[in-house]
Amino acid sequence: MSSQGVNILKIQRGDIIDVKITGVQPYGAFASLPDNSTGLIHISEISEKFVKSIESFVAVGDVVKVKVLDFDNATSHAKLSLKAIDKTYRRREKRVYYKNPRRFIVETPNGFAPLQQALPSWLEKGVIEEE
Repeated sequence: MSSQGVNILKIQRGDIIDVKITGVQPYGAFASLPDNSTGLIHISEISEKFVKSIESFVAVGDVVKVKVLDFDNATSHAKLSLKAIDKTYRRREKRVYYKNPRRFIVETPNGFAPLQQALPSWLEKGVIEEE
């Protein structure tokens, strides 16, 4: 956050701030920002996991760290994201590692020879897809 003047905070896009949850609705959680402006954490910004109930993630009175996605100076209202900051709310990236990748290689006695022989006739006929 950058400061402007004495003790006046100016919230900007990209800032990471602590906010206090002031209300919870089915579509999101309302929050009070440090500069006394308001913000909304939309349900899609609560978690990358399925959110059945926002109350299972935040409650009124909680202080949570969020990222400011956008700030409207005219209305002093911010769009906030909880999932952009808190690792517990992020979807885990699945990576597949094989202990022995060679076991998945199927060896054929003729290798690619049958495909090489069939390719010219396939090209002459063209590709026909039937459903």
